[in-house]
Amino acid sequence: MNKSSIHGKTALVTGAAKGIGKAIALELAKKGVNVAINYKSSEAEARSL
Repeated sequence: MNKSSIHGKTALVTGAAKGIGKAIALELAKKGVNVAINYKSSEAEARSL
């Protein structure tokens, strides 16, 4: 995906406190995406993002 095609967009990533969800959230943020995250049980890890 071209970086400019997603820059400035907004994404909701569920399960973003750890694992694949966290990796996706971080990568999207690096590409200029506004990221909203959701977590199930790890508030501390979610806040560390």
